[in-house]
Amino acid sequence: MSEEDLLDHWVYSKNVIEFVTVAHEYCTFVENYAALSRSAFIDTAHKIFPLLYLKACLLPDIDEENADTPEKYLSEVDYNFLLGKISAKLGQFDSYPEVFDSGMQFSEEAISDNISENICDIYQDLKDFIMVYRIGTTELMADAVWECKNNFTTYWGQKLVNGLRALHAVRYGEISIEDHDQTPKINQSPQAKNENWVSKHFNNYFDEDETR
Repeated sequence: MSEEDLLDHWVYSKNVIEFVTVAHEYCTFVENYAALSRSAFIDTAHKIFPLLYLKACLLPDIDEENADTPEKYLSEVDYNFLLGKISAKLGQFDSYPEVFDSGMQFSEEAISDNISENICDIYQDLKDFIMVYRIGTTELMADAVWECKNNFTTYWGQKLVNGLRALHAVRYGEISIEDHDQTPKINQSPQAKNENWVSKHFNNYFDEDETR
């Protein structure tokens, strides 16, 4: 297969490339948690969650009967370390009541979830996806997109929706985030630029939509 034919493969399509870009930005955002104040972290998560959901929805429906499960890169130790750091970053705003848990109908007590767990579960899948995609082999890239789209529809897409509901309540709630923010703010940190990138991406998307 020629290089031109390879570039015509759907893994290089506009929707896939845009999803890869947002997935990379999401992973960068999570990994740079320490550079953000609590309020800036929550504000960025609140903006990137719906953007990631939109881009995942636009991934092509792939019928890959022979697709292989891509290699996993994020270890359980790394996941738990990151989960602890993100949970500490969110503090009292981490926990929220869960209303879409299938076990609720059998439970007499309220079921809660954590924004930090939502963030890290999504990160785990996207980090593995990005690592495989970087290899640059078309077959592996196709398997990675198939795996990611499948996991989105069956698992972390719901986590995005649930987490966004919680983030919205925190972002626009009566309790001031700034009053509980103990994290030192770093001007023009690498992640501050990512926060601006998310807002810019949203603006560009809706500007394009108005011209259609």
